[in-house]
Amino acid sequence: MSNNNAEFSQFDKEIMNRCFLLAIKGSGFTAPNPMVGAIIIKDGQIIGEGYHEYFGGSHAEINAIANATQSVKGASIYVNLEPCSHYGKTPPCSLALISNGFSKVFIANLDPNPLVAGKGVKALEKAGIEVKTGLLEKEGLKLNEKFFHFITTKTPFVALKTATSLDGKIATSMGESQWITGEKSRNEVHLLRQDYSAILVGINTVLKDNPSLNVRLKGAIKNPIRIILDSQLQTPEDSNILKSTAQVIIAHTQKTKSFQKDKFHDKKHIALIQCPKKENYIDLEYLFKELTHRNIDSILIEGGAEVNFNILKNNLAQKIYAFIAPIIIGGQNSKAAFGGLGFEFLQDVKTLKELTYKKIDMDILIEGYF
Repeated sequence: MSNNNAEFSQFDKEIMNRCFLLAIKGSGFTAPNPMVGAIIIKDGQIIGEGYHEYFGGSHAEINAIANATQSVKGASIYVNLEPCSHYGKTPPCSLALISNGFSKVFIANLDPNPLVAGKGVKALEKAGIEVKTGLLEKEGLKLNEKFFHFITTKTPFVALKTATSLDGKIATSMGESQWITGEKSRNEVHLLRQDYSAILVGINTVLKDNPSLNVRLKGAIKNPIRIILDSQLQTPEDSNILKSTAQVIIAHTQKTKSFQKDKFHDKKHIALIQCPKKENYIDLEYLFKELTHRNIDSILIEGGAEVNFNILKNNLAQKIYAFIAPIIIGGQNSKAAFGGLGFEFLQDVKTLKELTYKKIDMDILIEGYF
């Protein structure tokens, strides 16, 4: 088994990049499974392509074999994640590669799932198939960052999304916030929503903005689970967030009265999670562990200033998407993106790394990691 990226040719890298593009087609539909693309090469030509299209469906390798235009015997297959070696929703892909007579397998990333974790590679090599791993490994890790984080930490991958003016405001002193960023940025947010398993907001956002938190895109869409931080179960029964049949989870505290719970009793798409308090706030670390048990692998935080800072100070976010519009709101009473008491000393502030910048019409999107 090889894992030296220098050994790979430009052709190998181009094919793996194409695998990544195939894999992305499954974005939002495969969670909590990873996005995977596969390409079959024979005599220097592509003869089959496939990707993991939805959770529970055939894996990328199987779809690529099914789409092959000729016999795959003796061919090479490129796949961005180690072929599975266990029976889950589908039979093992490693067995399919062996039975179909592949001669070589190129892999970007080994699968950290304990059910796989190198076993797929060992099965292939035992069958006499040459296996090369580590092809564009870093790019593969980035592609499936939510999956790798969820599998290795057993907690959801959490990202903050903010939309602010140039001076860091999310609303005017009168509370007006629609719209600070432009239409193209808002469309980008809908792409993000589809890419995450759940969206989380606080009760103040629900009461003030009455958001739907759905995905408004053309074509096939998958709406995320909505999560509301609502200590006293104040969410109105006629709020937009409860109107659709998409699943809603409301996190509340033990002080909630039984009559407050009763109004949600007959609504099958609404689940309640009782959480302890931490510093007079819902214990988010406890909540996220509960969400892990429900196979929620990623959460996009679209909360207000208090939710954002609570997430930040408790080190619960891995990433931020900061949309910045070229406007200045000003004013001491205008809402900032992060509330709370703030950090008193610069040595305590949160620093971002691996920053990327993207211009979206007149706005700028900054992505970074905590």
